[in-house]
Amino acid sequence: MIDPQQPAPVRFSGRTFAVEELELMRQITSEFASLGVTEMARTICELLEWKRPGGGLKNHECRQLLEQLRDQGWLTLPELRKQGPRGSRRVRLTEGSAPQSELGGTAGNYEPLRLNLVAPGEDSARWCEWIERYHYLGYRVPVGAQLRYLVRSAHHGDQVLACLQWSSSAWKMAPRDGWIGWSAEQRARNLPYIVNNSRFLILPWVRVKGLASKILAQSARQLPADWERRYGYRPLLLETLVDSQRFAGTCYRAANWIRLGQTQGRGRMDRRHQRHDSPKLIYVYPLCRHVQRRLREAVPPRFSETLGEAGQERRRR
Repeated sequence: MIDPQQPAPVRFSGRTFAVEELELMRQITSEFASLGVTEMARTICELLEWKRPGGGLKNHECRQLLEQLRDQGWLTLPELRKQGPRGSRRVRLTEGSAPQSELGGTAGNYEPLRLNLVAPGEDSARWCEWIERYHYLGYRVPVGAQLRYLVRSAHHGDQVLACLQWSSSAWKMAPRDGWIGWSAEQRARNLPYIVNNSRFLILPWVRVKGLASKILAQSARQLPADWERRYGYRPLLLETLVDSQRFAGTCYRAANWIRLGQTQGRGRMDRRHQRHDSPKLIYVYPLCRHVQRRLREAVPPRFSETLGEAGQERRRR
């Protein structure tokens, strides 16, 4: 039984949960009761990469654990409420995302580029369709803070060239964390200052030389202000993971991103040291001078701002 005053690791359903993971559960259930227990369980499973062998979330087991922790006085849960119809979260593909006529040339022919934030509505639905249909990772509801963009050319009206998503960073990556030089406590406190380029899709009929690096360069200029307007603080570092079995990372290098090494193939929040994914190349892009020192010493942003947006996004879906 867990002691509310002196917490210790808890083993449940074949997994041992560290004290920091239990603290995360308590924080989520305390600050985001409006999500409901089921959505809390899904969010926690995604943050902690608690999945079945087939990749599905262990949200049922997570809910049982939350109820056990509630019964032991470690956290509180909202009252059970009626849920709406349960349907597939898979994106339905329509003719709106079908292939289009090929576009060619060089990036200079399409400048200036416009990076338009995606709002709920037609743009959001189309963004999800394109990612689901053409990105090798497909569409997933992002966890935590996130911004999505559609990239257009000022000279080509509503013609969309690319889709981007910037979201919460990976929990732990040895090459990145060693490069920053922060402690586990500093990382846990200031990780929100790192933003991950979790989706980048040049639409397959867009064959424009140099476009990808131009988009990354403009993103680095525009994203900090957009992120601050949405969440109240400016990120300090951008990161991304490149599957070297599929891509060479050429556009990131061309946009002056720094390659730090590669992951161990464990997933974003893994603490069990079990490889279940192919290693990825780690690239970062500093948004300020002395970024390592600033990441170690920054005053942490409010956690509720980042996770609260995830709850809003889930309710919109």
